[in-house]
Amino acid sequence: MSKYELCVVLSAKIEDEERAALLERVKETVTRFGGEITNVDEWGKKRLAYEIQKMKEGFYYFIQFDAEPTAPYEIENRVRIMENVLRFLIVKQNEA
Repeated sequence: MSKYELCVVLSAKIEDEERAALLERVKETVTRFGGEITNVDEWGKKRLAYEIQKMKEGFYYFIQFDAEPTAPYEIENRVRIMENVLRFLIVKQNEA
């Protein structure tokens, strides 16, 4: 299993309960494809580098997980179509 990190930027226009539910859906997607979440880091509301969908701010979350090499592709496909996810990125972490 390899170590990965998923960065997700959620819309700042949604309510707290809806944002928490969306984060849970993202985490469930990771576990559904064999990922084992090791850490979730919430950075909170931050200013975006540039406007996305007429929004200047978003909520940042970093999810570290262990998974097989095929899992990130499947996770990306599911997260890509989720509403209120402005941006996402999965990177493989060095095992140094």
